[in-house]
Amino acid sequence: MEAVILNAQREPLRLADVPVPAPGQGQVLLRVHACGVCRTDLHILDGELEHPKLPLIPGHQIVGTVVETGPGCERYDPGGRVGVPWLGWTCGECRYCLSGRENLCERARFTGYDVDGGYAEYAVADERFCIGIPDDVPALQAAPLLCAGLIGYRALGMTGDGERLGLFGFGSAAHLILQVARGQGRRVFAFTRPGDREGQRFAMELGAEWAGGSDETSPEELDAAIIFAPAGGLVPVALRCVGRGGVVVCAGIHMSDIPSFPYEMLWGEPVLRSVANLTRRDGDEFFTVIRSIPLRAEVDPYPLNRGNEALTALREGRVRGSAVLEVGQ
Repeated sequence: MEAVILNAQREPLRLADVPVPAPGQGQVLLRVHACGVCRTDLHILDGELEHPKLPLIPGHQIVGTVVETGPGCERYDPGGRVGVPWLGWTCGECRYCLSGRENLCERARFTGYDVDGGYAEYAVADERFCIGIPDDVPALQAAPLLCAGLIGYRALGMTGDGERLGLFGFGSAAHLILQVARGQGRRVFAFTRPGDREGQRFAMELGAEWAGGSDETSPEELDAAIIFAPAGGLVPVALRCVGRGGVVVCAGIHMSDIPSFPYEMLWGEPVLRSVANLTRRDGDEFFTVIRSIPLRAEVDPYPLNRGNEALTALREGRVRGSAVLEVGQ
């Protein structure tokens, strides 16, 4: 099969012919149709997330069709349509797994990081961590839901019931979660890179009440904010925007260092927290919620052999919505 391989961090990906993997115990073999390109892939490529399996096939927003099942499989049969998210395996035995917090499992394995992912024509995955994808959702539109959507949904849940929500960094996750938040009746204020007028227009098209640069002042005090951009400097900015008792959620798996800020910014009982991975329950809830909320994933498709170009476009902020590798149908 054709696959895009990362042989060493801080080096470009390489297109190669490799053997089709065989499904092991409890695994399914998927014919990949699409795989979302995530900023986490950039963090792995750039060495900001250390110690990936090498060589590695990246990609953790996989949509595919089951073509073969390994021993012990019970959930899916050949022909089933599934998605594969970032969380690829947990031990099921530690105190985190046993208390409903499998996203914090200390032995967890992650798709496209600890195990090969979906920048390839075929992929294997633990069937327990696959998510059924409705037949009426095109693969290109479904792929971003498996990380940008799921992580964004988990972050949104952490903001509580606040009506006025700020989104910092308007990329794949924010453009999806803005739509979910609007469907819940929230008012959304979008903060883009300074000077990104196109991103601000996009946010307004999707229902934002206001959109401006992260260097601009929020027109109203916010109840909560989610930071999707991997920029630690946005933490004090977001804290200044929320009112007393407000919530700021850092939704990225990696963030640059947070600069110091005066204690008075924390005195009014704001909550600052992070999102770590996702759970299977998040997946079940999210795909139930979006059945009742119109959700449009704006997609910028690339063929498999242009994986490096997709990552470069993402790095440079040239992706409107979500970049997705279109592998085959």
